[in-house]
Amino acid sequence: MSRETIVLSPDLRRYLLSVGVREDPVSVRLREETARLGGPAGMQISPEQGALMGLITALVGARTVVEVGTFTGYSALQIARALPADGTLICCDVSEDWAAIGRPFWAEAGVADRIDLRIAPALETLEGLAGSAVRGHVDLGFIDADKRNYRAYYEALMGLLRPGGLILIDNVLWGGSVIDPDNSHPDTLAIRELNAFVAADARVDVAMVPIGDGLTFARKR
Repeated sequence: MSRETIVLSPDLRRYLLSVGVREDPVSVRLREETARLGGPAGMQISPEQGALMGLITALVGARTVVEVGTFTGYSALQIARALPADGTLICCDVSEDWAAIGRPFWAEAGVADRIDLRIAPALETLEGLAGSAVRGHVDLGFIDADKRNYRAYYEALMGLLRPGGLILIDNVLWGGSVIDPDNSHPDTLAIRELNAFVAADARVDVAMVPIGDGLTFARKR
């Protein structure tokens, strides 16, 4: 019998977090520090998504990862923890102020030396990487930044990935707005366009999962 994805009640989600996520104290405190920002804190991924991303990083044997959109660094912390000691996470963001919140937590967790934070428009950083030794050797990419550039970020990361490398794309369900025919906000349109494009992209194997605000896995063939 087929079964639809279960809807998590608050109590069921608390249970999931209690037995399905090993969130360390440093991560908890970074998440709590981010929550003090108020509204912008909604940009942070959930603990269960962070746990999944850390596991995926380890499963693909990632040594070189590129993150587009770092915010206060919770996702970066989860990824960096799963890298080998000589692994590198290149983080692309435009806000030093938000990144500064995460830096002390990266250091406390002992992974600051694995994180190469580059403060500049992400497309500029990605263009620079395309002309470097990183090209063709990136194991994992994560997109969680301004939605209108999602397609451009996807294409840039595709050019950096090794065969078998993986791109994770966040917010692909966009709070349900992707199926609202009356929602024509540019961000919504950009996500719809990318979702349709990735679904038909013969260069990748793809799966979308309903964790957080929706997460797409695109594996380069």
